Amino acid sequence: MSSIIANNLLGFVEHAGLTPMVSYRIDRDGHPYVPIGDGGVVLGVHLGDSVFASDTDHVAPGVTLVHPDAGSRFGLTSFACIGNRATVRSGAATGATGSVVGKRGEAGRVIVSFDDETMAALLPGDRIAVHAMGQGLRREDLPEEIVLLNIDPALLDALPLRVEDGVAGFDVVGVLPGKVAGNGIGRPAHQWDVDLAVVPESPELAGVDMRLGDLFAVEHLDVRHNMGYRRDWITVGIIVHGGSPMPGHGPGFVPIACGPRSVLQPRIVSEEAGGVRPALTAERLAAVAPWPTD
Repeated sequence: MSSIIANNLLGFVEHAGLTPMVSYRIDRDGHPYVPIGDGGVVLGVHLGDSVFASDTDHVAPGVTLVHPDAGSRFGLTSFACIGNRATVRSGAATGATGSVVGKRGEAGRVIVSFDDETMAALLPGDRIAVHAMGQGLRREDLPEEIVLLNIDPALLDALPLRVEDGVAGFDVVGVLPGKVAGNGIGRPAHQWDVDLAVVPESPELAGVDMRLGDLFAVEHLDVRHNMGYRRDWITVGIIVHGGSPMPGHGPGFVPIACGPRSVLQPRIVSEEAGGVRPALTAERLAAVAPWPTD
């Protein structure tokens, strides 16, 4: 019997929604805009796309799942982990499989990626089963101060993580200061992402084109419980949705590892220097088995 415990969870494909009688939100400069792409079944968005490529709001590379029961919805969001397999159980796309690629706040939403044909066949209300595993994961080779969360064990094995002399090193696209952490601070990281308040011209990005699926690190951020400031701590996570015109909002960052800088150290890897971009990719997701084989 495997030592990893899994849950079969049920999510319902979300319908894109707006505040009753209002079709717009207000951006950081006080101008109204229509929040295109914020939830539901969004077509034409993929891992590897720039988070600033389209004039949208929190757009994600997949479909967002919810549940009509509040407790079940938070259970779905808490236990689902990036890399978990998902299977369509009703509707025109029944039987199709995909992968969890993120989660969001706003009462709890799970983002699942499917191929384009499946995405086009999905409708709001379709049922999707998530084979959830990963929360509470411990790895004996990691320093005990490091906490893992929101990541499928098999996917973690496929990411650029190494341990040398008692220090865990994560390859990342960039390292951002904690001051950019916006919406999501104070929330539980098992149920919520944190929006990074950056735009294409932000000096904190140092000219890097942030993409969906990228691995980034945020300094002085402790997410072991509710997300908040802690000096000399590092959180590594995955970019799971695009930017937003709203103040305090921006690309979504789901934490997967957290610890003091003394034992968790990110290393920036640049494609321009000949490195492989540290990111969640369709190829890495495809390599994740639906259940541990050992």
